[in-house]
Amino acid sequence: MKIVGVDVGGTFTDLILFDEERREVRIAKVPTTVENQAFGVLEALAQVGADLGALGAIVHGTTTTTNALLERKIARVGLITTKGFRDILELGRRTRPLPYGLIGSFEPLIPRELRLEVDERVDADGEVLRPLDREDVERAVKALLSRGVESLVIHFLHAYINPSHEREAAEIARQLWPNDYVTMGSALVSEFREYERGVTASVNAAIQPVLHRYIARLETELRARGYVRDLLIMQGNGGTVSSRIVAEAAVNTVMSGPASGVIAAAYTAVEAGFPNVVTYDMGGTSSDVALIRDGVPLVSSEIELEYAMPIHVPMVDVHTIGAGGGSIARIDEAGLLRVGPESAGATPGPICFGRGGTRPTIADANLVLGRLNHDALLAVANNWRRRAAACGGVGARARHPARPRSGAARHYQRAWLHRRRSPA
Repeated sequence: MKIVGVDVGGTFTDLILFDEERREVRIAKVPTTVENQAFGVLEALAQVGADLGALGAIVHGTTTTTNALLERKIARVGLITTKGFRDILELGRRTRPLPYGLIGSFEPLIPRELRLEVDERVDADGEVLRPLDREDVERAVKALLSRGVESLVIHFLHAYINPSHEREAAEIARQLWPNDYVTMGSALVSEFREYERGVTASVNAAIQPVLHRYIARLETELRARGYVRDLLIMQGNGGTVSSRIVAEAAVNTVMSGPASGVIAAAYTAVEAGFPNVVTYDMGGTSSDVALIRDGVPLVSSEIELEYAMPIHVPMVDVHTIGAGGGSIARIDEAGLLRVGPESAGATPGPICFGRGGTRPTIADANLVLGRLNHDALLAVANNWRRRAAACGGVGARARHPARPRSGAARHYQRAWLHRRRSPA
């Protein structure tokens, strides 16, 4: 049987085909096609010469949902909640974005004007104190639709112990809502802590349309080319689920791409005789770190993708920051250097790719400093020097990293070279 594993990242799409009978492995690495990520998968399949009709399975890990959250390229989401509790998602816990000083800020996934209240109340024992006002729900749904909301969250106080009001409100909403993007908080997390349950539901709603559209396009293209089996989508916990139901709990795919790598790393490490390792995966948009003990990846039921974004679903314990090879560097209003979370992606990509990129990225910095071998760059078509020439001289500086232009860069490079030459 032939099995394909494929991962779609923010910059590259990576694919491996394993032929069990021949014990043969083929790999492909192509730029992610941002306009339709399914095309990148199809191009990678073509590169390895895969006969889609003969494939036994396609297992798909994706950073599509993770990157959408990190870059806030998400759906417009609305919330219907218990009267008096619309600000739970913004109040959060007694934490700060920065440990020192009363500074820092964050933006909730759902802005306040799209968080509406309805009359209902259930106490901590599950007893109904006030019945759900059905007319309130109808008015809230219509108001959110008039404001251009695409995805809806229903999140009521103490619904973890008695979800009857959430179910009733969801039934009303689905009669008016033009799509299937209706999320109940209690359906994803049946435990106390209103803030964490609400954020998890908000994350699900925010990425549900993004994931659904992508999977639908990919399935259509695969079927048209003869693939007849189930498309299996990796989950953040290291398992898989059918593409037919994956969008219902889209939040479970957050970190599925990195989780796939950790599962593979655990297997490889054990086979190599190293059951205790730290894994590091730097992609185009994010960097991910995980810990493996006794050959088993750590699993957590609570992960914070970024500040004020706790996700309470079981997943491999991967820690992510929004800084990858394609992350864009900039000078902020205070004159300080900032990197990420915005990424150059595959189009136009970093400057050194020669596809029209004009904003410096981590990959460009590493190339200029001589840390990357410009003759061995993968999945970047055409001759590197010709691309570099089109990049306004980046190539010349990369070939001669000992002559950076600025005084700060010269100082940094001297220090870097000194560390490399100094004995350990």
